[in-house]
Amino acid sequence: MVVQLQLVLQLIISLLWLTKASEASTPPSLVMPGCNDTCGNISIPYPFGIGEGCYQNESFNISCSQSFEPPRPFLYTSNLEVRSISLLLGIVRVNSPVISKCNDSAVLETGMIMNLSGSPFNFSRTYNRFTAIGCNNLASITRDGEVVGECISTCNKHGATESGCDGVNCCQTTIPASLQTFSVNITSAGLDTSPGPNNVTGNCKYAFLVDQYWFSGNLSSVRDMRNVPVVLNWMIPNWTCPPYLYRSYNLSCSSTVDCSAHSSFKLWNSSWNDGYGCSCGWGFEGNPYLPKGCEDVDECLEKDACPDPGTACLNTHGSFYCYSNNDNNKSKVVGLGCTNWNLEHVLDNNLTVSTSLNYAGIGIGVGLLLLTFISLWLYRIVKKKKNIKLKQMFFKQNGGLLLQQHRSSNDGSVQKTKIFNARELEKATDNYNENRILGQGGNGTVYKGMLVDGRIVAVKKSKIVDEGQIEQFINEVAILSQINHRNVVKLLGCCLETEVPLLVYEFISNGTLLDHIHDRSGEFPVSWRDRLRIATEVAGAIAYLHSAASIPIYHRDIKSTNILLDDKYIAKVADFGTSKSVTTDKTHLTTLVQGTFGYLDPEYFQSSQFTDKSDVYSFGVVLVELLTGQKPISSTRSQEEKSLAIHFLSSIEENHLFDILDTRVVEEVKEELIAVADLAKRCLNLNGKKRPTMKDVAMILEGVLRMSQGKFSIQQNPEEVECYITETSSLWNSLSTSTGYASLENSAALPLDVQPLLLNPSS
Repeated sequence: MVVQLQLVLQLIISLLWLTKASEASTPPSLVMPGCNDTCGNISIPYPFGIGEGCYQNESFNISCSQSFEPPRPFLYTSNLEVRSISLLLGIVRVNSPVISKCNDSAVLETGMIMNLSGSPFNFSRTYNRFTAIGCNNLASITRDGEVVGECISTCNKHGATESGCDGVNCCQTTIPASLQTFSVNITSAGLDTSPGPNNVTGNCKYAFLVDQYWFSGNLSSVRDMRNVPVVLNWMIPNWTCPPYLYRSYNLSCSSTVDCSAHSSFKLWNSSWNDGYGCSCGWGFEGNPYLPKGCEDVDECLEKDACPDPGTACLNTHGSFYCYSNNDNNKSKVVGLGCTNWNLEHVLDNNLTVSTSLNYAGIGIGVGLLLLTFISLWLYRIVKKKKNIKLKQMFFKQNGGLLLQQHRSSNDGSVQKTKIFNARELEKATDNYNENRILGQGGNGTVYKGMLVDGRIVAVKKSKIVDEGQIEQFINEVAILSQINHRNVVKLLGCCLETEVPLLVYEFISNGTLLDHIHDRSGEFPVSWRDRLRIATEVAGAIAYLHSAASIPIYHRDIKSTNILLDDKYIAKVADFGTSKSVTTDKTHLTTLVQGTFGYLDPEYFQSSQFTDKSDVYSFGVVLVELLTGQKPISSTRSQEEKSLAIHFLSSIEENHLFDILDTRVVEEVKEELIAVADLAKRCLNLNGKKRPTMKDVAMILEGVLRMSQGKFSIQQNPEEVECYITETSSLWNSLSTSTGYASLENSAALPLDVQPLLLNPSS
């Protein structure tokens, strides 16, 4: 037992020394607790930071983009890519665009490059130079319409110039202080010159602001670059260094040692009116902008801190001593750093008093460490067991037993779904960072994440844990596990061991259909051909759910926000939280009314019986959205026509169809528009039995799409599709002579007496 105790004590002492050495070699943190200190290969020290609570103010917020490998940091407010940050110099290097033009016009390029107004940044006059490259190039940099820098680069008639910037093929000039915004103009200098043989830039001209210490004058390398580094000065307005810096650095110094670097000081930049910078100074290291961010450096750990033979090193707060190691002369000082400690007091306490207490201190320290070690060991065991029980409780609470029932009753389809652990998804979503939120709905929040294998995924996290939502969650797992269709969002797996259940989907990058068809900015225009293709893809997916899946599935929430578009604008049907599978011998489901106003089938609303034709009605509303670009419910329309479906049917009845069509599609082929409008009208029939099936809808849309592509060739039921298209196309010939619009009233007029709740969802 004694031998074992001795071994334990030796192990603890060894761990103590290893811990001390590790702490001594570990540099102090430069970020706020719990914050990431890097983005990719770039260090991000405070006052800059990634995520809420990690930066000093919004101007220092860093967005770490996971779209690159490795990830790249960007200034959140100006979207400038960060290349490096220096606390000591008070600068940050960012990417700046290269302006270029390759023609002979008089004014080649004029454009705003950057605008940092209102931010704590400006372009460094010391580091940066405005540079122009090219033959006969007069480049100028302006601020508020006033030229603040200009230079001319002439031609080199004798050949290429690969380096240097002396006016031949390349010129440079300084910029004014306090520059925060500028424009660049490139014009011809009007010189009667022409490029020499093998000229580096040919007929192209370039202009850019660049860090002069980065730019070596290598013209051919810059010519192929879109961005170059530029240096920004930064400050924290009205900032005062923390008080502890003043106390730490208020030191008494030897007359032989320069202590000017010790005191907390103000980094004054004449280009700013105010602002302070802080430094940890000599004898300390760390980040002076953090609370107690400066830590003492143990100089005695450095090699040859006291190089003279027979000397020993004693570290003090902010400094160190070199003294004679002769027992007869312990107080003789050989070397002295800067310190506010009394030398005699330091030597006496560290070399005499501490010696007499050495053994007692070691005994107490070892005992406390042993007690701490045992306590931590017991704590980890208890915590591990508690976490296991908690995960088991969450598994049951989040429908684990229900999922097991689905596994045993669905021919193993659910068993193919991957079960993720909580740590995997926390890491993938950066602990569910708000910056990763893709969208929020009634059932939960969706986050963008990246798995360890590099796959980008969407993680759906439920908002509230209650029995009703858990059933929807497990239902979504079971249904999506049975579906294998290119136009349905793929379920990758789920996690049940967390407080709220999680679903992991493939990531669909281009947002929702609603975002695109209701976007009036023109940034993401969706052509009529694309709208027709998307409608065909969605109809095919719903038809698959209704008739081709192993068990028929009713989606029950078809709407434009549940239709996602990938990077190639391929449609993906999503959100199966309210979906239901039905046996083949049933024609409907009797449930509490659920759905979204504007898409809700009036017949289902009245009877509480949901059929496959209820999905057809909802899809009809989506078709009308694609045709009109209007939202399903709008307060700008009359009380009777708040519903887009009613507004659409009324316009058809009154021969005003083309008045409500989206101006972005109205100039397209009228026969196609009429065919789709007539199909939408059939889908919106208040009598569900008179609506087409989704299989018929998909077949008709495919026929219209093939006709629009000039590839009209239908494999299945060609006579029916051709007959339908001929029928709807012939309607074009019945244009009203008074209005010039096509009449779609080739069947009995539809009643418009929809229930008030559908017309007025706010009531």
